Amino acid sequence: MTVALMWEARAVPGRGADLLAWAQERLRELPGRPLRHETLRAPQDRVLVITWWDAPYDADLPELPEPDEERVVRAVHRWRFESLGGA
Repeated sequence: MTVALMWEARAVPGRGADLLAWAQERLRELPGRPLRHETLRAPQDRVLVITWWDAPYDADLPELPEPDEERVVRAVHRWRFESLGGA
Protein backbone atom coordinates (compact mmCIF):
# COMPACT_ATOMS: atom_id res chain seq x y z
CA MET A 1 0.00 0.00 0.00
CA THR A 2 1.13 3.55 -0.63
CA VAL A 3 0.34 6.25 1.92
CA ALA A 4 0.61 9.96 1.16
CA LEU A 5 1.27 12.41 3.97
CA MET A 6 0.41 16.05 3.33
CA TRP A 7 1.83 18.92 5.38
CA GLU A 8 0.62 22.47 4.73
CA ALA A 9 1.67 25.68 6.47
CA ARG A 10 1.04 29.37 5.96
CA ALA A 11 4.01 31.64 6.57
CA VAL A 12 3.99 35.00 8.25
CA PRO A 13 3.45 37.51 5.39
CA GLY A 14 6.66 38.00 3.43
CA ARG A 15 8.35 34.90 4.90
CA GLY A 16 7.18 32.34 2.35
CA ALA A 17 10.67 31.78 0.93
CA ASP A 18 12.04 31.27 4.45
CA LEU A 19 9.32 28.74 5.28
CA LEU A 20 9.89 26.93 1.98
CA ALA A 21 13.64 26.64 2.64
CA TRP A 22 12.96 25.48 6.21
CA ALA A 23 10.53 22.77 5.02
CA GLN A 24 12.95 21.54 2.34
CA GLU A 25 15.74 21.24 4.93
CA ARG A 26 13.45 19.33 7.34
CA LEU A 27 12.48 17.03 4.45
CA ARG A 28 16.15 16.12 3.94
CA GLU A 29 16.47 15.38 7.67
CA LEU A 30 13.59 12.88 7.84
CA PRO A 31 14.59 9.47 9.16
CA GLY A 32 14.06 7.11 6.25
CA ARG A 33 13.31 8.08 2.67
CA PRO A 34 9.85 8.33 1.13
CA LEU A 35 9.16 6.66 -2.22
CA ARG A 36 8.63 10.15 -3.57
CA HIS A 37 8.11 13.70 -2.36
CA GLU A 38 6.90 16.97 -3.79
CA THR A 39 7.08 20.53 -2.47
CA LEU A 40 4.62 23.17 -3.67
CA ARG A 41 3.84 26.80 -2.92
CA ALA A 42 0.75 28.96 -3.32
CA PRO A 43 -0.38 32.55 -2.80
CA GLN A 44 -0.51 33.90 0.76
CA ASP A 45 2.93 32.37 1.47
CA ARG A 46 1.58 28.81 1.72
CA VAL A 47 3.88 25.78 1.51
CA LEU A 48 2.70 22.21 0.87
CA VAL A 49 4.86 19.09 1.18
CA ILE A 50 3.57 15.67 0.09
CA THR A 51 5.50 12.49 0.82
CA TRP A 52 4.59 9.00 -0.42
CA TRP A 53 5.52 5.93 1.62
CA ASP A 54 5.30 2.18 1.04
CA ALA A 55 3.53 1.38 4.30
CA PRO A 56 0.18 0.43 5.85
CA TYR A 57 -2.25 3.33 6.29
CA ASP A 58 -1.80 3.44 10.06
CA ALA A 59 2.01 3.05 10.03
CA ASP A 60 4.13 5.27 12.24
CA LEU A 61 5.80 7.42 9.57
CA PRO A 62 8.20 10.35 9.92
CA GLU A 63 6.52 13.71 9.40
CA LEU A 64 7.73 17.26 9.11
CA PRO A 65 7.63 19.07 12.46
CA GLU A 66 5.83 22.26 13.39
CA PRO A 67 7.80 25.35 12.34
CA ASP A 68 8.80 27.97 14.89
CA GLU A 69 5.94 30.33 15.78
CA GLU A 70 7.72 33.30 14.19
CA ARG A 71 7.59 31.54 10.78
CA VAL A 72 3.87 30.72 10.59
CA VAL A 73 0.52 32.39 11.26
CA ARG A 74 -1.25 29.21 12.37
CA ALA A 75 -0.66 25.57 13.21
CA VAL A 76 0.31 23.22 10.38
CA HIS A 77 -2.49 21.30 8.66
CA ARG A 78 -1.80 17.59 8.16
CA TRP A 79 -3.66 14.92 6.20
CA ARG A 80 -3.02 11.24 5.48
CA PHE A 81 -4.34 9.51 2.35
CA GLU A 82 -4.21 6.03 0.87
CA SER A 83 -3.11 6.08 -2.75
CA LEU A 84 -5.51 4.45 -5.21
CA GLY A 85 -3.02 4.59 -8.07
CA GLY A 86 -2.42 7.11 -10.78
CA ALA A 87 -1.75 7.59 -14.44
